[in-house]
Amino acid sequence: PRSAMDHQPKFFENLSGTGKAIGVLTSGGDAQGMNAAVRAVVRMGIYVKAKVYFVYEGYQGMVDGGDNIVEVSWESVSSILQVGGTVIGSARCKSFRTREGRLQAAYNLVQRGITNLCVIGGDGSLTGANLFREEWSGLLEELAQNGKFIDEEAVKKYAYLNIVGMVGSIDNDFCGTDMTIGTDSALHRIIEVVDAIMTTAQSHQRTFVLEVMGRHCGYLALVSALACGADWVFIPEYPPEEGWEDSMCIKLSENRARKKRLNIIIVAEGAIDCHNKPITSEKVKDLVVQRLGFDTRVTILGHVQRGGTPSAFDRILASRMGVEAVLALLEATPATPACVVSLSGNQAVRLPLMECVQMTQEVQKAMDEGRFIEAVRLRGRSFENNLNTYKLLSHKKPDAELPKTNFNVAVLNVGAPAAGMNAAVRAAVRVGITEGHKMFAVIDGFEGFARGKIKEISWGDVGGWTGQGGSILGTKRTLPAKYLEKIADQMRTNNINALMVIGGFEAYLGLLELSAAREKYDEFCVPMVMVPATVSNNVPGSDFSIGADTALNTITDTCDRIKQSASGTKRRVFIIETMGGYCGYLANMGALAAGADAAYIFEEQFDIRELQANVEHLTEKMKTSIQRGLVLRNENCNENYTTDFIYQLYSEEGKGVFDCRKNVLGHMQQGGAPSPFDRNFGTKISAKAMQWISKKLKETYRKGKVFANTDDSVCLLGMRRRNLVFQPVAELKTETDFVHRIPREQWWLKLRPLMKILAKYKTSYDVSDSGQLEHVAMHSPKEAETGAI
Repeated sequence: PRSAMDHQPKFFENLSGTGKAIGVLTSGGDAQGMNAAVRAVVRMGIYVKAKVYFVYEGYQGMVDGGDNIVEVSWESVSSILQVGGTVIGSARCKSFRTREGRLQAAYNLVQRGITNLCVIGGDGSLTGANLFREEWSGLLEELAQNGKFIDEEAVKKYAYLNIVGMVGSIDNDFCGTDMTIGTDSALHRIIEVVDAIMTTAQSHQRTFVLEVMGRHCGYLALVSALACGADWVFIPEYPPEEGWEDSMCIKLSENRARKKRLNIIIVAEGAIDCHNKPITSEKVKDLVVQRLGFDTRVTILGHVQRGGTPSAFDRILASRMGVEAVLALLEATPATPACVVSLSGNQAVRLPLMECVQMTQEVQKAMDEGRFIEAVRLRGRSFENNLNTYKLLSHKKPDAELPKTNFNVAVLNVGAPAAGMNAAVRAAVRVGITEGHKMFAVIDGFEGFARGKIKEISWGDVGGWTGQGGSILGTKRTLPAKYLEKIADQMRTNNINALMVIGGFEAYLGLLELSAAREKYDEFCVPMVMVPATVSNNVPGSDFSIGADTALNTITDTCDRIKQSASGTKRRVFIIETMGGYCGYLANMGALAAGADAAYIFEEQFDIRELQANVEHLTEKMKTSIQRGLVLRNENCNENYTTDFIYQLYSEEGKGVFDCRKNVLGHMQQGGAPSPFDRNFGTKISAKAMQWISKKLKETYRKGKVFANTDDSVCLLGMRRRNLVFQPVAELKTETDFVHRIPREQWWLKLRPLMKILAKYKTSYDVSDSGQLEHVAMHSPKEAETGAI
């Protein structure tokens, strides 16, 4: 963080869009979440008093003009948030590739005074936009020379075209951004199919070959393989070595011999071998049938991956990007290059468009020339991490090749169940075995530990765990303080040299208690690490915790259904209560993802005046064409303003204008199959934590025993802004509000004004973090090991 001295907060109220016109278009392939981006651009644009225009059918509409370029209002984008695809249409356009076509497009824009364009599309669409921007003044000169089109005054007035891009592509094939809009939703579709296929394959002992999209990029194939624990994956960036046919068949038959009833093989549509020859799903199937005689089926997912409703992650990502895009357009000068707003870790950043495009083209070039290691590196640190983690977890080395450390490591779940815990346990066990440790599983948290419910766990025991919800090991909220003696006994009896705790706030408190007991018990002088897993996302030291994304998707899906029922009955407001303890993460982010009108949270105190303002706001809204309301309330936001109280207040005050319904979501937020994000995050963060344990065990092993009693031997591994960081739990005490079990500072509170702006409230929004144009960084191989998720 920058110091307060050099960093005056910058508020966007000082940026006015008066007199500016912004055109928004979607181009290239569609991706879920594009509508959320369109909605955010329109509402933010209108909010800053700019005129906003839809350009229908992408560049084709810009060339054709007429009814394809239409000014829009606040209500135009209501209820598109949950719709897949793009409501303004997208088309491939040959004429925009010619100068005549671009001349016509420039004329159509100038006619309406549009000199700011927000383009949502893939790298092809964005490259086209950049060329258009570079030619702009020349095009206007040409139009003026022809005399009949525009005059010299218009040439001066509209001399510059500003362009901001957002990448909408399900392949996640654009360099410079961690996630493109639509990728997470496409993963949801793939994982839904894989989960469904797994149950039928299990019944019949079948092998399934799944083909997923990705002509030039293997991201979807790689991440879905990681998220479902596939046996083999084929991607264009990392072709299999010579003789892969033999090694794949050996692996499949070994898995069958280990009593695994199904095999899953994932093939990206652009998969190739090391001679650049295509590897098709049919070829893989024929190979398995001929060599092994297994009953094998092929499933090609095709356009299913582009369909369906956008995930919560994509809606929030697209809304953040859309708002950032409008800010970038307001701040643009003739000298600023065309930029892309993108995501790095948890930060919205702006990058020069052409740098990103060049880097993306470099990857393809490296692949064409057979420089595959280079191609993986150019894809970025997140991709490289995924690949390394997949390689680590999917292939078990023969026992003879594994190192032997003689260390015993125990894994346990603590707190309430969270989706993704099992994926984390699986990764921990498998990485531990690969590093040469003996792995132990503790059943039912600290309480089970005290009762001696501990057993050795093998590589095969955790097969198929990634897609399971809840906690297979069992989890309890009990803290260790009253069982210290018994836990120390168990640590001694089983000779446990390190502990890995996967859980929520109780896990954090538990580690603090165990480290405080070190003076009395030597048994606790071992490396201990915690991986945050709780739907509430209230653990200090981490921006995200395993399980929160799944809960957020549950809330968003439910809100979508409720909104649908409300639009049928008209003039209805729903009050929805979410979980989270005192932490407002789920209520706030759920409201952003579902397009709610208000979200009440503990972190931002509210009084009766605010409740009254909300009721008045909804009364006004009912006069427009959007006759429904959605209000979220965190379960502990206020002890007196309960869900019932707010429901009764709204019912009374809204009499004759709207009626009310209430809905308490309850424990469904803890259940369900983990989302792709949680499976992945759980897998990667847990693998990293286990590698840290191995390192610490080596450092603290002296004279035949492990002895670790420094603060840095009890850590929490969390995601901070752009990196994964190990932080001693003792140092996190100052950052914690122990009474309310939340961190003192929470990053997502900065997104609170975003929700209010998109719901048409006047508010103040600190944009100090945005605005700096960064450069696309080439990361060194070392960086892939240090921190990126």
